[in-house]
Amino acid sequence: MIENKKSPTDPRILRTRQLIKNALVELLGEMDIKKITVNRLAERATINRVTFYLHYRDIPDMLEKMADDMIEEFSMVIKNTPAVGHTSSGEGNWKILENILEHIAKNGNFYKIILASKQIPIFRDRLLSFLKDMIVTKIDESKSHPYLLSQGIKVDILIWYNSSALIGTIISWLQNDMPYTPAFLTQQFSLLHLRGLNRES
Repeated sequence: MIENKKSPTDPRILRTRQLIKNALVELLGEMDIKKITVNRLAERATINRVTFYLHYRDIPDMLEKMADDMIEEFSMVIKNTPAVGHTSSGEGNWKILENILEHIAKNGNFYKIILASKQIPIFRDRLLSFLKDMIVTKIDESKSHPYLLSQGIKVDILIWYNSSALIGTIISWLQNDMPYTPAFLTQQFSLLHLRGLNRES
């Protein structure tokens, strides 16, 4: 049986896509997304139009594929986080969050622009969906928040509330030039979570 393994992407392709991504971030800092053309992107990325079209059909397709890449990168962060046994404090979940924040911090310029932009909601929407899935998994695995659920809080409302609070805090953190380290911000989320657990005891 032949295994269908994903072949590594050519470094030249990765470099070109990174140039285009950097150009997009720079241009979004200067103008509305509607004013960004393929010509402007190509010129800023120091490539030609033909090269752009080898990678993307048009700008909407570029945004869609960049959002796909973003989620794939977050998924790899989770995959590469060593598994931790189940604990009452949910240590493994917090390490995943810390690593995700580390990844965001390393690419701060990109995330600050694309997550805060109301012009291109696809990135924020995709990340929100990703965080919701993380929270659903956490609730299913650890049976967290039994007190809240016993008080009649609906699971979907709990998921909406937690994911919205998380992405809102991340965006505010970026907009304020990341005044706290990923480790400290994760610790703050953990303390907020423990406050809810303490009510249950």
